[in-house]
Amino acid sequence: MYPAELVKPMREDLTSVGFEELQTASAVDAALAKEGTTLVVVNSVCGCAAANARPGAKQSLQNAKRPDHTVTVFAGVDKEAVDKAREHMIPFPPSSPCMALFKNGELVHMLERHHIEGRPADLIAENLMDAYNEHC
Repeated sequence: MYPAELVKPMREDLTSVGFEELQTASAVDAALAKEGTTLVVVNSVCGCAAANARPGAKQSLQNAKRPDHTVTVFAGVDKEAVDKAREHMIPFPPSSPCMALFKNGELVHMLERHHIEGRPADLIAENLMDAYNEHC
């Protein structure tokens, strides 16, 4: 587990723009039980989360259509919440960072780490916006 002071600014990078932080399995289940669309970002301390994933997720919200709910869990910190989020992302293998769009609790779009690492934030945002335009 990472120290709280280390991950605080990384958490705030998403919560400062409205992402709800989930730290328990029950919070993840409750978030995904909500009607509508929910973007789940599995946050991470890695460089691709800082350079690509978080900026791409934030930029994607500048779209006319966007998810009804935006939530985040932190890999290496919120183990229970991350494990539960990953259960909902099956059949995709665990990866972090990653992003998943759910509609009425059903997984409809997934960006795994290999879709994020080495790709610019603009491309990640565009991928998510295409998913929002289709599902939101």
